[in-house]
Amino acid sequence: MTRVVALKNVAVTELTLKKSAIRLLGQNLVSTEVQYIQRRLGAMASQDEIDRNVVAVRKMPWASIVESD
Repeated sequence: MTRVVALKNVAVTELTLKKSAIRLLGQNLVSTEVQYIQRRLGAMASQDEIDRNVVAVRKMPWASIVESD
């Protein structure tokens, strides 16, 4: 029997990202990192997508995260 798992989308809010960062990294994200992830994912995303982006943003060069004016 094959088991199907539905991925539930959650809101990509500052609180959601903060909780994910604490769980995965043991520390908070800075506001620029939060804004980058929100721009990248939009309003809703699966928890797996959020987790992957939280981990990835810490490995990215700062210049690629900061939004230019």
